[in-house]
Amino acid sequence: MELRSVEELMDLLYACRYQHALRTAALLRRSRPADKELQVAGLVHDIGQLLSPGDETRRTERAAEAVRPLLGERVYRLVGRHGSAGDDDLLRLRMADEESLAAGFDAGVLEDWRTVLELVAAQNSRLGAVD
Repeated sequence: MELRSVEELMDLLYACRYQHALRTAALLRRSRPADKELQVAGLVHDIGQLLSPGDETRRTERAAEAVRPLLGERVYRLVGRHGSAGDDDLLRLRMADEESLAAGFDAGVLEDWRTVLELVAAQNSRLGAVD
């Protein structure tokens, strides 16, 4: 599956258990407020649960492949965990993911992230035609 619009991505995120994703993205926003791609990677990293139910070995790669055309190479690399062991961004994403499982704060609502998703998609659009 290849996501072609922010609307498609939002529909998929609503179908997921997105509170964990919201907390992960919020934690990344706190630690790196200017790094929208890292925050978005935290928001979308779990969509593989819907794309490959029951196939835990392919979830990460399926999620990365799905967001690549819409959100670009960096988000693809972060979601797919492609990088070296010392990659600071991957480490931050992994730590926020783990911390969000135990965190009990209100991270807002998914709709709050639509503008950030649109911004990242627009920056990475091949043709500049993003809904």
